[in-house]
Amino acid sequence: MQTSPTAQAAPGRAGLAGAERQPLPELPPAAPATDADLRELYRLMTAVRQLDLAAVAWQRQGILPAYAPELGQEAAQVGSALALDLSRDFVFPTYRELGVARAAGVDMVDYMSTHLATWHGGLWDAAATHVAPIQAVVAGSVLHAVGWAHGQTLAGAPGVAITYLGDGASSQGDVHEAMNFAGVFKAPVVFFVQNNGWAISVPTERQVAGGSVAARGAGYGIPALQIDGNDAAAVLEATRRAVAHARAGHGPVIVEAMTYRRGPHATSDDPGRYRTLDQERADGGADPLVRLRERLTGEGIADEAALDAADAAGAAEAEAVREGVLALGPRPGAEMFDFVFTEPTDELLQQKAAWREESEHA
Repeated sequence: MQTSPTAQAAPGRAGLAGAERQPLPELPPAAPATDADLRELYRLMTAVRQLDLAAVAWQRQGILPAYAPELGQEAAQVGSALALDLSRDFVFPTYRELGVARAAGVDMVDYMSTHLATWHGGLWDAAATHVAPIQAVVAGSVLHAVGWAHGQTLAGAPGVAITYLGDGASSQGDVHEAMNFAGVFKAPVVFFVQNNGWAISVPTERQVAGGSVAARGAGYGIPALQIDGNDAAAVLEATRRAVAHARAGHGPVIVEAMTYRRGPHATSDDPGRYRTLDQERADGGADPLVRLRERLTGEGIADEAALDAADAAGAAEAEAVREGVLALGPRPGAEMFDFVFTEPTDELLQQKAAWREESEHA
């Protein structure tokens, strides 16, 4: 009787099963937030808070068809955006990054054009601002960020990409592909996760295995930080560390900012169907804006009068944005055909001709 030959390990692979995992690199330290940083954080955060609350009201009034609030996430968004050098870095947002866009200097009327449904992705110049168009596809922006970051590596350029995603988006396959590719090729990208406790109506513990997105980094060889996302100064410092690491050629970093979505997922959502107001108050913790204000006054960095003036300026800015949004006229209808392909297909040209004939006779 013949016996089967003994299985042989593939040449050169025999020792891999017992190989020791290389330790993750340490992130460089970052200077703590200065008094000037803290005052700027408050100025931007209160402007974002006023505009965010106003946008919800505009949707209720019929000015906007839909809006995704970010109440409670102002520290995470503004703090991370202020850590960037937008002369060379690039932001890849989702549909909830009003605070990031405002801190990056994007015109807020241009930003709101997406929520007004007059332009897909926003009217601002992405090439000039280094803020990519709004991405409505859940986790879609992470792939774009890694591609851009890898391009910086190939070109020998110093830019760092930062991409925003939520705890819910972290369950998408796109995130695995993006993190794996970035880890393998050491793409200079920061995966900034706003863990706000909810994937629409599903709590984090029911859709993130292990309860932490940052913990996944080790599997990709990516260092990770899990931070208090309601502490604006902590967010600023952590993101600066992550950006410095990526810019030095050491590859990607995951920053998981633990925060809380205090309002609905979107203006079409009713959070009362899956959580109570008591739960919201208990789980939300300290309001990030109130928390920063208390630090500023408690440490003598700013007085109440200065902070009240910042609040008033934010309210005035929100009103100016409302007037700008109301003044936005409709876009030319032909744009829905003109900006689909560089070379339009015959079918698209036929659709455009039919639309034009129908619209001219309407």
